[in-house]
Amino acid sequence: MSATAQKTADLVTPEILVQRAREMVPQLKARAAQCEADRKVPAETVAEMQESGFFRVLQPKKYGGYEMDPQVFYDVCMTLAEGCMSTAWIYGVIGVHNWQIALFDPQAAEDVFGKDTNTRIASTYMPKGQVTPVEGGFRFSGRWGFSSGIDHCDWVFLGGLIFTEGQPPEYRTFLLPKSDYEVVDTWHVMGLKGTGSKDIVVKDVFVPEYRTHKASDGFMGTNPGRETFTADLYKLPFGQIFVRAVSSAAIGGLQGALDTFVDFAKVRVGDMGNKTSEQAPAQLAVAETAAAVDEMKLVLRRNFDVLMGKIRAGQPLDDIAQRLHFRFQASQVVERCAKHAYQLFSACGGRGIFLDFPLHRYMTDIMAARGHYANNPEQFGRNYGGVTLGKDNTDYFI
Repeated sequence: MSATAQKTADLVTPEILVQRAREMVPQLKARAAQCEADRKVPAETVAEMQESGFFRVLQPKKYGGYEMDPQVFYDVCMTLAEGCMSTAWIYGVIGVHNWQIALFDPQAAEDVFGKDTNTRIASTYMPKGQVTPVEGGFRFSGRWGFSSGIDHCDWVFLGGLIFTEGQPPEYRTFLLPKSDYEVVDTWHVMGLKGTGSKDIVVKDVFVPEYRTHKASDGFMGTNPGRETFTADLYKLPFGQIFVRAVSSAAIGGLQGALDTFVDFAKVRVGDMGNKTSEQAPAQLAVAETAAAVDEMKLVLRRNFDVLMGKIRAGQPLDDIAQRLHFRFQASQVVERCAKHAYQLFSACGGRGIFLDFPLHRYMTDIMAARGHYANNPEQFGRNYGGVTLGKDNTDYFI
């Protein structure tokens, strides 16, 4: 990193980044309909996020990043979601990859950022890859769905399982350049339309060993990059930081829905002559939603304060019950947001169903986010409850 670039990075603060995100919200609202129609976030929006430094929040300083605490990353994500949840969603997904790349062998980061530190990585972590070990790496094939923001990226993380006789399958993330995969447009959906989360097809390419990352290393903190990328940030468990990257946008989306409803309800007089602001369902919906947003933000920040505090104190992150507790709380976020978004929608009366009324976009985007594997509270709640009751842990993505 050059001295000039380092000086520029040092001048950027969390407050500046969040303020930049706040200033983008009106423009994101104005672009939301076109974003949905195009089924991808506008290129100018991605360029503005890049110019604002958002993708550098978790990026290694060696490659122009800021190496800030994850709370900053999620604050930017939640703020952007107040304007457009699709934009915030791809920011969360793409942005967290600039953190994960520091877990790989350092040569992988050099491959991605060596010529251009603005390079972006997409992903789809489904374990769909067919993997054949060969000298120096692997032959790799498969088809994956849901690669959010892939149109704006030049590399991709893909999931795959390595099978060895007599041993459980080993999950790894494989890093591939754009020349090694094909994008197939399948993205015709009811929510998060602008994320452009298309399919990826790979046909028998070679992936070197150093461009793979073992899930077990992410769980244990034994990542190949730990001697090069030494910031405390990169000692966090992968499972803790990733799951919040795909749930935090819903919190900001719910805040956007609340703001939309408040502006509407303050002046709305229904067809029967009743003021929405005087209706008990509207009043209760506003109160409960505002309290829920506040609570979910507080829990998110508290959990990472705890994890980063332990790391800075040199304490191990070996409290599995605590990690399961935090994991379960992350999985609850989107379902809670969906409940409150529907509560606001219900209080709108007939006005809420019209396409020119933006609240429905927040609601359907939040509902679409619930479809992500990481946002299933029943599955992760049962595991957490089972461990608390003396059963064995069945989830190592924590």
